[in-house]
Amino acid sequence: MASERPFLQLTSITISCPAPRELAEFYARLLDGEVTASEPAQPSEPASAGWAQIAAGDLRVNFEYERHWTAPTWPAVAGHQTATQHLDIYVADLSAATEWALACGAALAAEQPQDDVRVLFDPAGHPFCLFT
Repeated sequence: MASERPFLQLTSITISCPAPRELAEFYARLLDGEVTASEPAQPSEPASAGWAQIAAGDLRVNFEYERHWTAPTWPAVAGHQTATQHLDIYVADLSAATEWALACGAALAAEQPQDDVRVLFDPAGHPFCLFT
């Protein structure tokens, strides 16, 4: 007997990190978005903990505290934490967008796989891609 699919709607993605409110500020600045929610650390957590959300266009990104954070290794290396997902950000001018991301606090990856893509790392070490 087949059942009818219930209503399901993807609304956001959540990224684990060691300093959620700080990372939310980075992405809000990078994407010209806004921090739409921010919660402080719980009493048993470090001051950098907490939770935050940004709105950038139609996308919502949540940032949550991860007590045992390990930055991923990119490109992947056997036996190390890998990036199981990353953000892809469309840009009109790859050079200007790369400069902007660096000015916001990103770091350029040493390895660049394509001429029309720039891989960078956010302040927590997550890779993200700018592409044309």
